[in-house]
Amino acid sequence: MAPLKSLFFSFLLLSFLFASAASEPCGNHWFDEGKTFASCNDLPSLNCSLHWNYHSSSQTIEIAFRRSSADQKSKWISWAINPDSKGMVGSQALVAFPRDDGTMAAYTSSITSYATQLEQGNLSFPVDGVSSIVKDNEMIIFATLTLPANTTTVNHLWQEGPLVGNVPGMHRLSGPNVGSMGTLDFLSGKILVNKPSSSRNHGKIVHGVLCAFGWGFLIPVGALIARHGRQFLGPGPAWFHAHRFCQCTAYLMGLAGGIIGVSLWVGILGVGIGAGSHQYIGITVLCLGAIQGIVGYYRPHKEDKKRVYFNIFHYSVGYGTIGLSIANVFLGFHMVHFGIKTWPQLTYIVAISFLGTIALVLEGVAYWKSINPSKTSLQHQIVA
Repeated sequence: MAPLKSLFFSFLLLSFLFASAASEPCGNHWFDEGKTFASCNDLPSLNCSLHWNYHSSSQTIEIAFRRSSADQKSKWISWAINPDSKGMVGSQALVAFPRDDGTMAAYTSSITSYATQLEQGNLSFPVDGVSSIVKDNEMIIFATLTLPANTTTVNHLWQEGPLVGNVPGMHRLSGPNVGSMGTLDFLSGKILVNKPSSSRNHGKIVHGVLCAFGWGFLIPVGALIARHGRQFLGPGPAWFHAHRFCQCTAYLMGLAGGIIGVSLWVGILGVGIGAGSHQYIGITVLCLGAIQGIVGYYRPHKEDKKRVYFNIFHYSVGYGTIGLSIANVFLGFHMVHFGIKTWPQLTYIVAISFLGTIALVLEGVAYWKSINPSKTSLQHQIVA
């Protein structure tokens, strides 16, 4: 019995030691070249830590910002102070990443918009000694900052993201990247993390569902009904009513999703996001949908010679809107980093592929009927 107890105790001890080693606190970290820091804090996301020495007499702060990861060669990291607000715009950032030639880039960047690519530039306060190293799966930024007089508490942010060549790419817009900001008191070492707004997260979900189903699925269904509805619903007005119902429902859903999207964009539902292709395409689709509805309401009569111009415009704008809508759904998935194997994007791919298959089958049936006209189709043509 005693050997079993000893074995069990040894197992618990080893588990504790391994767990301690895996989650080594920042205070146990040793820097090369004799660098020492009196204070540190393990940041609550992205495997980052911040070390600093605060010199009250000169209002200077020596900092070391660390990120631990096994994929440092394809990442950039950044730590920033925002003197005016808690958001991203206005942040004064330190940036570092490994270049293609193996050297390290370490510089300052003043973030003036959400579309930033972290271009090099001066900060609103003095910074000296900016450098960076990669060692043992860690990337570290060193710098010395000079803060305004009587300032010890700051709004700070930290981030990591992919590299596109030697240019920082957009970081993820979901998960821990969204909540990587807070306030830091250099004197006491106290850090408060700003939690992402729940209303913002719910808004993104509702926006995505409404736009993906309305613009990305129901609009193509309505177009399919308009093109092939006569084959199954007859030459009467039933197909037109079904088409109009689908398109109006889809537009109202897309309009509601678009309003939520604009609210997310400008920051009504929390911190705003940067303007990009997804936002501009979304606004374009909303405008095209409204134009389609207005022009469709005032369409010329079938016998009117101008009807041919209406048809060209209606079909061109309609199919163009469908293409933009589907492309924008995938851009939305890309913005929140939903990969093809994640269930939201996979579900949409299956749904739109199924719809495309139906469209191809119906096109085949229509072509077969055109070269092999039946008595029924001839009767329908006579009635029409």
